[in-house]
Amino acid sequence: MGLTLQDVAWHQSVGKLIDALDRPGFWIALVRLLEQYVEFDSWVALLFSDGRPQVFAECPGLDGGPDTLFQDYLAGLYQLDPFYIASREQRVGGQFRLADVAPECFEQTDYYQRYFRLNVVADEVQINVLLDGERTLCLSLGARQPFSPEQIALLGIIQPWVAALMRQRLAFESEFLASPPPPAPAWQNQLEAAGQKVENALTARELEIARLMLSGCSGKEIARKLDISAETVKVHRKHIYSKLGIKSHSELFALFLQAQKG
Repeated sequence: MGLTLQDVAWHQSVGKLIDALDRPGFWIALVRLLEQYVEFDSWVALLFSDGRPQVFAECPGLDGGPDTLFQDYLAGLYQLDPFYIASREQRVGGQFRLADVAPECFEQTDYYQRYFRLNVVADEVQINVLLDGERTLCLSLGARQPFSPEQIALLGIIQPWVAALMRQRLAFESEFLASPPPPAPAWQNQLEAAGQKVENALTARELEIARLMLSGCSGKEIARKLDISAETVKVHRKHIYSKLGIKSHSELFALFLQAQKG
């Protein structure tokens, strides 16, 4: 079977991107190429590590300036991002869709309602490239409507080219990569201090369960991740709420947001 015109156009475009690897506009050029094959509404190229995400390039906000919601994400909300959590728990390269990594109750969380659906809106696909030092290079594509099976399949076909280009680009991001990532916000300490009294400090297990709750994990998912019973999870949740003087997931999320600014 001979090459189609679309095949030729793709290979020509990839050739141009290889030529642009050392240029400032590489990420935009890569995104514009992807836009010819798959529709999406937002994008960001960033690096996940044990610190805060480092951004290589991102799409502008609606007014052409920085996206304020995305700044909140970088300040600490990323710790509830299913893609970030997945990149830390299971270091696997390749292409992932929101449905592949989102916890069971993700759409019921305050993080989803107050950030994700406003910023990403409906669906997200991320291409991950594993690096040394427990780092992951990511290209995320967000859409206002779910990606179709055909779009996901097409992205899967071109993903190896995209990932290879992303990896090769790193040779020209050496100055950026030399800067250590800003440390992650110690929101756990803020939650521990919320009780005011020493006896109200959350235990390490309670802090972990609080994070999993905020990220959208159901009681059964938390039990499975931590190898404890669902009833034990309920007891821990009751203790968390009691120690922090709160009664709901929304109040816990409010404390989390406050901790990002503390």
